[in-house]
Amino acid sequence: MKQRGKRIRPSGKDLVFHFTIASLLPVFLLVVGLFHVKTIQQINWQDFNLSQADKIDIPYLIISFSVAILICLLVAFFKRVRYDTVKQLYHRQKLAKMILENKWYESEQVKTEGFFKDSAGRTKEKITYFPKMYYRLKNGLIQIRVEITLGKYQDQLLHLEKKLESGLYCELTDKELKDSYVEYTLLYDTIASRISIDEVEAKDGKLRLMKNVWWEYDKLPHMLIAGGTGGGKTYFILTLIEALLHTDSKLYILDPKNADLADLGSVMANVYYRKEDLLSCIETFYEEMMKHSEEMKQLKNYKTGKNYAYLGLPAHFLIFDEYVAFMEMLGTKENTAVMNKLKQIVMLGRQAGFFLILACQRPDAKYLGDGIRDQFNFRVALGRMSEMGYGMMFGSDVQKDFFLKRIKGRGYVDVGTSVISEFYTPLVPKGYDFLEEIKKLSNSRQSTQATCEAEVAGVD
Repeated sequence: MKQRGKRIRPSGKDLVFHFTIASLLPVFLLVVGLFHVKTIQQINWQDFNLSQADKIDIPYLIISFSVAILICLLVAFFKRVRYDTVKQLYHRQKLAKMILENKWYESEQVKTEGFFKDSAGRTKEKITYFPKMYYRLKNGLIQIRVEITLGKYQDQLLHLEKKLESGLYCELTDKELKDSYVEYTLLYDTIASRISIDEVEAKDGKLRLMKNVWWEYDKLPHMLIAGGTGGGKTYFILTLIEALLHTDSKLYILDPKNADLADLGSVMANVYYRKEDLLSCIETFYEEMMKHSEEMKQLKNYKTGKNYAYLGLPAHFLIFDEYVAFMEMLGTKENTAVMNKLKQIVMLGRQAGFFLILACQRPDAKYLGDGIRDQFNFRVALGRMSEMGYGMMFGSDVQKDFFLKRIKGRGYVDVGTSVISEFYTPLVPKGYDFLEEIKKLSNSRQSTQATCEAEVAGVD
């Protein structure tokens, strides 16, 4: 039962009311009893009758009731502070009401006898079948497990995504069909899972972006970022760059608009903004990938099916901002050449450790055609976007209701599971100096590399 969670039952439609009464009534009676304990002890219960009620001290009784009610309110407030406990009750109550109001159960009319023998009986509804549904909240994730019995409500129970997201105000992160049941996993209180920039970490081929969201670039390579002005796209890219600089990864930064990312050229290498330099960098990145793919197979510890990390090689990232704007600057011949190179990178780069992070205001199919867009496993849409924009990003057939919240850095993400959920970029403190922090990391990497080269030269 612990693993499945709490069973949702028909009586759960009044769960919060029942819980409140069951919790507060004993408190109320206990407080009133303490006030009147002496009076209760002095009463001769064998001779007690209602005519003795005029001996009750009414003002004292009112005071005792008032204190008891006040204490109950304080207890209720304490329960309210324990937000998760109360919220779980509301969730379970909503799930019970969902089944009852949609009539996803079976019942029969039964006749009950009257209180007196000669009184007429009455009929009432008796539930004969109620879907087995279990609710569980653990580590910020809600897991709802629903039994599938091939009954007439199977289709409804297999497609609860929209109802659960809007009804529980949570974001679906996973849906898995297992033997005889389907399990929905939702992110509870999504904004509470937002992390700060110092909590972002890259390790073991994955990058942490929220408490429960990781980009596993070794398994699900390449990232596509879309977002208009003011959506937090630039800060998000800078956050990725800073996090990757903590590893031994080699980065190439392309900014055709000569904007914020181009400023990184003053503190780190391989930052380009001129058209010719961008074209040359893309060509170099592609050639390096092909070269690494060949050289990997010549290494003594090479094994079929193993990737660059197994061989101890560093990852390479091509971070390309304003991709669509750059493609619109090119002629037809250059345009085709760039698209062919990028297509090869996204198709062949994973095993060799060559990854592409592409950013644009809108992922126009004109420049992400021929299946290239489908190769971007991690997709983030930040800020305000149209329905068409979301369709370009996540697919035109996506079954998802998108809502706008005026929070910078908020958007939607598909981590590679084809499930779209709410996303918040890591928080960046006001006044945070990316250039200074990236400069420190870049200098540290250079000094470490120089030390290693000196040690190797000494051994030789």
